[in-house]
Amino acid sequence: MWTATEVLLLWLVLQAAATDLALRKIPNALVLGGLLLALVLHGLAGPPHALLTQWLAGLLAGFFLFLPLYLLRGMAAGDVKLMAMVGAFSGPLQAVDIALLSFAAGGVLGLLLMAASGQWRRGLANLRAMLLPALLRLAGVPLQPVPLQPGRSVGGMPYGVAVALGTAGVVLAPHCRA
Repeated sequence: MWTATEVLLLWLVLQAAATDLALRKIPNALVLGGLLLALVLHGLAGPPHALLTQWLAGLLAGFFLFLPLYLLRGMAAGDVKLMAMVGAFSGPLQAVDIALLSFAAGGVLGLLLMAASGQWRRGLANLRAMLLPALLRLAGVPLQPVPLQPGRSVGGMPYGVAVALGTAGVVLAPHCRA
């Protein structure tokens, strides 16, 4: 049996994916509306503590799962806000599952986009430039901050599509088993 929360969440992420594909942007109004809708749904349908244990904890989980990629310039702020909204709907545990599946979907989409544009070398060089300093810092090597070179992108990826695929996968999985 489908819940209103599942149906609304799927509708919102599909809207975000469509807008991200068309405009390469996820509207703040969509994210804010989704956050408020999730707040109301958790307040009405859940136990009294659901606003803290599901809505707020899920929002924070979704936000902090995507924040590192934003800080590494691997995704846009709209993608982070979208994942925070998804977490507010789903709760913290499902937010982790959705984020992991979204990362996998995003990886596949990124590889497909690089293959379609013929930008393999530049894409791998960008990945190295993004990850190597972080790995060296984790290993204790002191490094001076170096700004990323402008114009080295292999093209923007509509990550809202990956979030929609990850969300759909996690939300639909229990219904496919029945």
